[in-house]
Amino acid sequence: MKGKLITLEGIDGSGKSTIWRLLQNEAIFCDCIFTREPTTSWLGDAVNRALHSNTDHITELMLFLADHADHIARLIRPSLESGLNVISDRYSASRCAYQGSTLEGLFDDPLEWVRSLHKGWTINPDLIILFDIDPAVAVKRCSTRKEQSKFEKIEFLKTVRNNYLRLAAEDRGKFVIIDTDKPLDEVKDEVFRIIAQALEVRKY
Repeated sequence: MKGKLITLEGIDGSGKSTIWRLLQNEAIFCDCIFTREPTTSWLGDAVNRALHSNTDHITELMLFLADHADHIARLIRPSLESGLNVISDRYSASRCAYQGSTLEGLFDDPLEWVRSLHKGWTINPDLIILFDIDPAVAVKRCSTRKEQSKFEKIEFLKTVRNNYLRLAAEDRGKFVIIDTDKPLDEVKDEVFRIIAQALEVRKY
């Protein structure tokens, strides 16, 4: 029996990482494998170093892809083939949305170009939960963090959000969009119900 891959996506400050951490404390999801991208491997470390430097955008993308390929080979594929369900904080849609924004001006359709680089070898998620929020609200939330990301700019996040919404519109069967500009408990309950239903576990 093959497991299911569920990914949580959204712009910085959307709340997805907070929900991802809360999911790990819920008994009904105790058998799931929790992971994230960038990973904690040396490749993930290289990605994080690139994100906090002036690394060329194409180089940055290639590091992301290398980390993604290793992630699939080392954890995602073996887990799914063993029948385990995997829940990942960020996955391939993040690259399409974010690097599809950083590469604007270099390609006619950078999002599609980034997406094409994944074809033939990545594992597509069974469900993608998109945490949607106004970039202005997201940036305000991010302002309380000790370490700021170079991506946490309103205009940039507007482009990223539009890319996410485009991906969702083009693959309605995989995406579920939730509004995260509301109390955490409401977001938590909604996401938990969606995932419980997708994994066919006890109703949350």
